[in-house]
Amino acid sequence: MRTTIHQLKDMKRRGERIGMITAYDYTSARIVDEVGFPAILVGDSMSQVMLGYEDTVPLTLDESIHHTRAVVRGTARAHIVADMPFLTYNAGWPEAVHNAGRYLKEAGAQSVKVEGGVHMVSTIRKLISAGIPVMGHIGLTPQSVNQLGGYKVQGKSPLEAQRLLTDALALQEAGVYSIVLELVPAEVAREITARVDVPTIGIGGGPHCDGQIQVLHDVLGLFEVFIPKHTRRYANMADDMRTALGSYFSDIKDGSFPGDAESHHVSEDVVAAMRGDARQGDEGPGDEAPE
Repeated sequence: MRTTIHQLKDMKRRGERIGMITAYDYTSARIVDEVGFPAILVGDSMSQVMLGYEDTVPLTLDESIHHTRAVVRGTARAHIVADMPFLTYNAGWPEAVHNAGRYLKEAGAQSVKVEGGVHMVSTIRKLISAGIPVMGHIGLTPQSVNQLGGYKVQGKSPLEAQRLLTDALALQEAGVYSIVLELVPAEVAREITARVDVPTIGIGGGPHCDGQIQVLHDVLGLFEVFIPKHTRRYANMADDMRTALGSYFSDIKDGSFPGDAESHHVSEDVVAAMRGDARQGDEGPGDEAPE
């Protein structure tokens, strides 16, 4: 049985840290689910790490649903959160409800994540009233990177910090079950976490959040284009892949792969019969077999 939003809220009440990570495909999702993460975000970071776009803005709804569907198929226990792409929920609540509904109906996700604070409250209320659980997201909102002027820490001044707290309280009042705090000073995230009843999930938000989320490819050392300050690499799989693939390529070139262990065999009787059939097959119509 999958983790529910109520179980995630209970984890905060018990003081149990919530571990989250992203996943974008069936194979990775299976492994993440086996490890025991209670929730997986099918993040719009797939735009960069899976599809090669410069930022999250170009990601389409259909691309995101495609990957979400694969993650759902690869999991049985984790709560799957679908990250709604840019302009799939910003233009008005009817479109937002329709698009978010596709994640639950077509992809099998259990909730969606939307970026924004006070200005998103009316839309979030509509989503929740339609039966769609919502995870909020404030601080650095990557889909607004062009407006923000880059990937910068948010909430560094008293005014900005107060605005983040106002956003968090407004999202809680609107009914979100959790709030992502991205690139927020640790002290600000600590105060927000203490003031809201729903779990806060940090990504570059310091150690005081109720949970943490990271991009899978950052944790495993697979994405080398950009390494965020808030990431701790637990493996260097890009180098491991280069070594393994280099060895495979070299073995093909020198003829050592495949070897006997990777080959299938039949008896020489089969080969002899095959050769005989081949000779018979070479005889054209009317040809006489040699004496």
